[in-house]
Amino acid sequence: MRTAEWYAKHEWAVTPEEETQLLQLIAAVAALRVARSADLARLLRRYPRMGGQFSKDQLVSAYRHFCEVGKLRFDPEVLRRLQMKPTRTVSGVATVTVLTKPFPCPGECVFCPTDVRMPKSYLHDEPGAIRAEYHGFDPFYTTHSRLRALRNIGHATDKIELLILGGTWSYYPADYQAWFVQRCLDAMNGVESTTLEEAQHLNETAVQRNVGLVIETRPDYIDAAEVRRLRRLGVTKVQLGAQSCDDRILELNKRGHTIEQTRQAVKLLRAAGFKLQLHWMPNLLGATPVSDRIDYQRLWSDTGLRPDELKIYPNALVREAELVQWYVRGEFTPYTDEELIALIADCKVATPEYVRLNRIIRDIPKDHIVAGSTVSNLREVIKRQLAAEGRTCRCIRCREVRGESAQVMEAVTALEYKTLGGREVFLSSNTEAGKLAGFLRLSFPMAEATALTGIDELRGAALIREVHVYGPVVELGQAGRGKPQHSGLGVKLLREAEGRARAAGYDRLAVISAIGTRPYYLKQGFERGELYLVKSLASSWHNPTGEKS
Repeated sequence: MRTAEWYAKHEWAVTPEEETQLLQLIAAVAALRVARSADLARLLRRYPRMGGQFSKDQLVSAYRHFCEVGKLRFDPEVLRRLQMKPTRTVSGVATVTVLTKPFPCPGECVFCPTDVRMPKSYLHDEPGAIRAEYHGFDPFYTTHSRLRALRNIGHATDKIELLILGGTWSYYPADYQAWFVQRCLDAMNGVESTTLEEAQHLNETAVQRNVGLVIETRPDYIDAAEVRRLRRLGVTKVQLGAQSCDDRILELNKRGHTIEQTRQAVKLLRAAGFKLQLHWMPNLLGATPVSDRIDYQRLWSDTGLRPDELKIYPNALVREAELVQWYVRGEFTPYTDEELIALIADCKVATPEYVRLNRIIRDIPKDHIVAGSTVSNLREVIKRQLAAEGRTCRCIRCREVRGESAQVMEAVTALEYKTLGGREVFLSSNTEAGKLAGFLRLSFPMAEATALTGIDELRGAALIREVHVYGPVVELGQAGRGKPQHSGLGVKLLREAEGRARAAGYDRLAVISAIGTRPYYLKQGFERGELYLVKSLASSWHNPTGEKS
């Protein structure tokens, strides 16, 4: 099916009668003194459509349409009231998750579920898996439908982080990977391309731009050639399944790699400028709450690890996993709710400020879990417990300014730490209340680490691995009304990074730019390289456009 045909097929045609009802419904929502979800539900029942109620996404879609054709004047407060889940874009970008097709995995992990309908480690009734199977694992249709859903519930989709999940990405055929990324970009661009390169070029100026491309793979599949290939695909962040820092635990659970392989993969990826996210699993076969606490501390004490982001996936004993055999024989015992909550609470408190804890639980349907914790709101439970104990988590996620309007402090804070291949500087801009408004990850790699990548354009260059300004997504070209995005924080952080790189003796500054952020960096004086954008530090800072970010 061609792109235009897909759009036409999925358009919602509003009848004159429905238009009248919708206009009355939206007016009633706007007139509410205080908008609560119960009020919206009541109004949806009061102004029904033929055969039932309007869905919330239809309501938002209609509101956008009426504003575009001049029947209503756009009011962001009305849109906010119509939104169902504003937190989906409050971190600054809208995330679209796409699953790859079912495919063999080189791993034999005892804890991993096997579902023939899904890529390895996924279950068919997980939310993202349901969407992927519905669309036949087609990347174009999955991406397009997700973008449409986000847009229809009131979220801007100008800045998209594409999260490609499913088994071991590096184990899929190279031509499938290129096709997969190309089709995801086609969905963002709204036009079909003939090559990946064409799709990337189109996305640089598309309305829906890719500002981050994430894949997940195994540490033992990372080498210099793989690093260069990932960059050609446009990848900016890599999720590595480390799972444990203990070789004994890794062997017991049949992971098939060592902690040293994880360390070397992290070193190589960091030297190439990638953002790094590790997966860590407590309650693996052979682990105890005590050993897990020690293991977690190694993530931060070992200079060969120290990831930028972490997903904590407590091992869930699912019926589709080999580990059930150990449980039946009495050789494996899942942690109780109390043990798990206490463990992860301690882990959160021990997390450095330069790290974002993206998740602390995986959404596994309860009917798959044989034994162990089934607490689904683990983050909320732990948050309440920490508050009761007077303890706090200082990870990035817990400090984000999110949807607030706030006064940002003038000074940029720097947190430095060593890594196996060099030195990192975490630059951050904070509000007067101590919330995180934006940050930049600056790497000073050692020449030896850079040489391992085989990427000539990085020789002698400091690296910007990430720039992130928080707050709800602000549509490209629109003002943020005092919110952090588009308030000049991005330029401010870039200026600080350039000064520090020059002071450290580097004559060039490279950035691992996503496809859709290339125009922004080009306006800031960077120039195109083969895989990166690079700026000479020979002259003083200049902002050619005066543009804010």
